[in-house]
Amino acid sequence: MSTFDVTAENFETEVVESDVPVILDLWAPWCGPCRALDPLLKKLAGEYEGKVKVGKLNVDEQPELAQAFRVQSIPMIVALKGRDVQEVMVGAQGEAPLRKMFDKLTGA
Repeated sequence: MSTFDVTAENFETEVVESDVPVILDLWAPWCGPCRALDPLLKKLAGEYEGKVKVGKLNVDEQPELAQAFRVQSIPMIVALKGRDVQEVMVGAQGEAPLRKMFDKLTGA
């Protein structure tokens, strides 16, 4: 599995009830930095498969979920264990900070 789309309909089962931590990418198609981050997130999703799931939440299509995360700027990456937010990263900060987030979430 690389990444999956997060919606209001699947949030509970795919994110909250996930047996592994979830990295949630809050993005929009018109956001250049969001699009630039996508290949990196897919790469890391592959590397951490089985340890972390990577969900993509389109803030334009899921405004109620975006509001629940108090999104003010995108891209916004949220590391979650169930409903518990472990870490938040705003902006496209590159591979090293993202990899650190993944490692911290998995205890690596």
